[in-house]
Amino acid sequence: MNLIASMLCLGLIFFSCADKALQPNTLSEQESGEGWSLLFDGKTTNGWHVYNEGNIPSVWSVRNGELTCDPAAKDVAFGDLVTDRSYQDFDLSFEWKISKGGNSGVFFNVQEDTANATAWTTGPEYQLYDNIHATDHNKNDPKRQAGCLYGLVALKNDAKTKPSGEWNLSRIEQVNGKVRFWLNGVQSAEADLKSEQWKTLVDGSNLGKFPMFGKATSGKIALQNWAKGVSFRSIKIRDLAAKP
Repeated sequence: MNLIASMLCLGLIFFSCADKALQPNTLSEQESGEGWSLLFDGKTTNGWHVYNEGNIPSVWSVRNGELTCDPAAKDVAFGDLVTDRSYQDFDLSFEWKISKGGNSGVFFNVQEDTANATAWTTGPEYQLYDNIHATDHNKNDPKRQAGCLYGLVALKNDAKTKPSGEWNLSRIEQVNGKVRFWLNGVQSAEADLKSEQWKTLVDGSNLGKFPMFGKATSGKIALQNWAKGVSFRSIKIRDLAAKP
């Protein structure tokens, strides 16, 4: 009986530890050892602020371990949420879910300056979208679907989103200006922000009218405020430029 009790106890400890490692907004021992850190602690908006506005009450709040943009919020600032820190070479992982017909994005290499009205006028965008309920215009344009580099680089592979209200897993990696995106484990886009091809793409798009757009290969990360709401969790980053 003592042997059986001991085995049951060990089993409970094992499953308890495994469950803890899988909890949102936490790091596994392996991730910690590899240099990952949390950009969202699951409880506060510490480390983030409203673009060009600072740490003020906004449509962004924390609910049940989720960083949520609530379009119905009253008497608060509307705007993109941006990291306090800037990053150059990095590996960013995050989970997101979006409302029916929702449309949002994650920007990187964002240059925060009052000369720039919004984050998207400076930083390229990883598109977040409810593909299933897309408008006809977006549904037929691979440069506007979830996982693409919005408006510039079409989906590389057939990356699929989960239905609205379910969690997706995304990843953005940037090394020396070379960017790769993943959506739910499938590589979805890539670009070299230092190449002539990139300059040509930007100049030929509507984004080319913004003088600072797509020029930098370092900057802040921003979450897009959008009218229909979006939520994030388990936002993790590994600073590849940091010295060991």
